[in-house]
Amino acid sequence: MDSRTEAFRDPTAEPAWVRRGLIALALLLLGGLVLLPLAVVIVEALRQGWQAYLAAVTEADTRAAIRLTLLVAAISVPANAVFGVVAAWAITKFSFPGKRLLLTFIDLPFTVSPVVAGLVFVLLFGAQGWFGGWLREHEIKVIFAVPGIVLATIFITFPFVARELIPLMQQQGRDQEEAAASLGAGGWTVFWRVTLPNIKWALLYGVLLCNARAMGEFGAVSVVSGHIRGLTNTMPLQVEILYNEFNFAAAFAVASLLALLALVTLGLKLWLEWRHGDALARRARAH
Repeated sequence: MDSRTEAFRDPTAEPAWVRRGLIALALLLLGGLVLLPLAVVIVEALRQGWQAYLAAVTEADTRAAIRLTLLVAAISVPANAVFGVVAAWAITKFSFPGKRLLLTFIDLPFTVSPVVAGLVFVLLFGAQGWFGGWLREHEIKVIFAVPGIVLATIFITFPFVARELIPLMQQQGRDQEEAAASLGAGGWTVFWRVTLPNIKWALLYGVLLCNARAMGEFGAVSVVSGHIRGLTNTMPLQVEILYNEFNFAAAFAVASLLALLALVTLGLKLWLEWRHGDALARRARAH
């Protein structure tokens, strides 16, 4: 047998004990790193019973943290969805100076620590920051207030939608848009009738990931929030405060809500992958 053929042999030709061992190792790692911590959160949250659990998640400060988390997500996710679509459209459909620089800026939050990002906003909008004097004169509060939390969350999450759309739109090319434009369709008509239907599943997938990160963000939000109970604490910050106060049952109860969000996100992610995969397969067969 040729040595090159032997080097690229089918991996399924490995002995059964190798395949089973690798599968067992993967399941062991999955159970130890993902499923076991999740189970611990649920068990600890319910250790004192359902009444204590409900009391913990309906406590006034926790309700305020939940409302703030939902508010921040409701602002940052649509903003990043719009930015992601616009950025992906510009990068994939047009040629212009600075395109590579724009791609670099989109990836910036992936390379910068969230804590550093939070410190940047403090330096910009804090009392002693670059714009602190102007903000103080106009009685506008950004740091240690909701606007700072929203800005930090937007910065941390804005690559998710764009990075889901750019590869797909690059693969699709510009043929369909150019054909529609040649038939007299305007820019908005091309976008709504041609581009958006082709990217809708990837867009939903990016929005889902963006929402999950927005609700679970800790580092940047921790820096700009000020940890004011009932006012600027999001759910992750509320978990930290409760845990530091040795109120473990309440901390795990709030953490279980975030874990539930993670499970819902995972389920929706699998559903979107299934639907998106089917859509891509149908599109490939049509071409």
